[in-house]
Amino acid sequence: MGRTGTTRRGALLAAGAAAGGLLTACSGGDDGDGSDTRASAAAVRAEKTLRARSARTSHDVLRHYDAVLERHPDQTARLTPLRGAVARHVTALSPPPPEKDESAKPKPSASASPSASASASRGTPVGDAGDTGPMPSVNADPGTAVRELAAAERRAADAHAEALVHAPPELARLLASLAAAGAAHAYLLTEGPSS
Repeated sequence: MGRTGTTRRGALLAAGAAAGGLLTACSGGDDGDGSDTRASAAAVRAEKTLRARSARTSHDVLRHYDAVLERHPDQTARLTPLRGAVARHVTALSPPPPEKDESAKPKPSASASPSASASASRGTPVGDAGDTGPMPSVNADPGTAVRELAAAERRAADAHAEALVHAPPELARLLASLAAAGAAHAYLLTEGPSS
C-alpha cells in the first residue's frame, strides 16, 4: 500500500522551493536599469518646474502691487499688508538654496545691484523669480487700478488651484493655501472696505 499525504521529503522540497521563490522575487525587483531612480529624478524635476512656475505667478502679482503702489501712493495703507503676504508667497514657493560647502562660499560683492537693493528694502525676495520684463501698466484711476490688481490676484489664485492637481502632497497643500489667500485678497480689493 502506498503512502498518501505529505511526506517529510515532500514538505522540505516544497519549503525549499517557496524560499527560493521568495529570494528570487526580492532580488528580481531591481534589474539594474535604475528605473526607480529615474522615476524619482523625474518627479523631482517636475516638482521644481511646477514650483518655479507658481513662484513666477506670485511674483507677477507682487510686481503688479509694486506698480500700483508706485502710481498710487495714496493706496499704501490698503495695499501694503496684502503685498507683504504675496511677498511671503513668493518666498514660500522659492526653492531652498542648495547646500554649499562653507569654504566654497562666494564672498559678498562690494556693490549690490540697484534692483536687488530696492527689492531687499521692500522685503521682496530675490532669487529665481527675480525682476524680469517691464512693470505692469497701471490705470490712472486708483479704483480701476485696484480692481485690475484684484483681477491679477484672481488669475493667480486660479493658476495655483489648477497647479495643485499635478503637485505632490506637500506642494499641493501650499498651493491650496496660496489659492485661498489670493481669492481672499481679490475679495478684499473689490468688496472689502477701502481706505
